[in-house]
Amino acid sequence: MKEIALSAVLMVVGLVLSSGCATMHTWPDYERSAENKMVVIQENIGDGLKTGALTPDQAQTFLTTLKGIRTDFTELSNKSVYREEWDNLHRRLDVLGQEITRAQTRTTTIDEPRNGERIVALQGKLDDGRNNRRWSSTDEREFQSRLDSIRKEYLRMTEGGRSSTYEERSDISRRLDALEADLNRYR
Repeated sequence: MKEIALSAVLMVVGLVLSSGCATMHTWPDYERSAENKMVVIQENIGDGLKTGALTPDQAQTFLTTLKGIRTDFTELSNKSVYREEWDNLHRRLDVLGQEITRAQTRTTTIDEPRNGERIVALQGKLDDGRNNRRWSSTDEREFQSRLDSIRKEYLRMTEGGRSSTYEERSDISRRLDALEADLNRYR
């Protein structure tokens, strides 16, 4: 009798553990990483168009593909979904990034890092600081909130292949400088 009860308890525990691994969750790191990839892809398309490395037709095709991925991203954001759905979105972004790189026939050199690249770099610093417990949870939330706000404004400015104005780029750059200075104070 004890053996049957013990085996029943072990079976229930096993089912609970295995079902917990397959449940749906929100995936904020995957969401943030996808946003970063979309920012970089958007900039690569814009730069390719500006330098002539991409034709307007190619750029439009890539922007249309990115818009479809962005629609799927919006549907996944802040929802409980399986990790495979985020993995699929990331694969699509990686493939699009590779297609853009292949389509560009000549390289471009830009002396200053672009705002999109700086957003990605600052996200890396934030993640590193979070892992090393460099600042308090209040500071961490404030820094992440500021970066998320900058990222959302940047995505709004460049949505649909729209070129941002010098003033808009300068404002984003200024806000990134301030955030980077605050992050560097804790190093």
